[in-house]
Amino acid sequence: MSDARTRVLQRLGAPESAVEEFFVRAGGPGGQNVNKVATSLRLRLDLKRCASLDTDFRNRLRTLAGRRMSSEDVLSITAQRFRTQERNRTDAWDRVEALVEAASVAPRPRRATRPTRAAREKRLREKTRQGERKRLRSQVRDPDA
Repeated sequence: MSDARTRVLQRLGAPESAVEEFFVRAGGPGGQNVNKVATSLRLRLDLKRCASLDTDFRNRLRTLAGRRMSSEDVLSITAQRFRTQERNRTDAWDRVEALVEAASVAPRPRRATRPTRAAREKRLREKTRQGERKRLRSQVRDPDA
């Protein structure tokens, strides 16, 4: 069992039974080996079985995972970057770990601020300058006509 796998399962409080790993044949380059060996890993992690997840963390993870998360809270990762099962397994678990790490950081709440006096004055000066520019672009009328 990889280190990333252990860290993720401990962090989520997930039992081993919440994980499904199966290998399938990968597409792409690989020579003759690609037709014989199933090296692409499909990893499924059932988050409903993770008892210790709070709602905020689960929502952040759902947002970050995007379409990799099903409506039943099952995270699906496909790893086929490498030509060996072990490297693809490590890659998949590293990606899951990165997702969990990113979801564990709560975003800082936004504090409402007001523009400074100097910023307001600068904005009004720019508006006046822009209006003057546009006024000067208009057609010039001949006073004798």
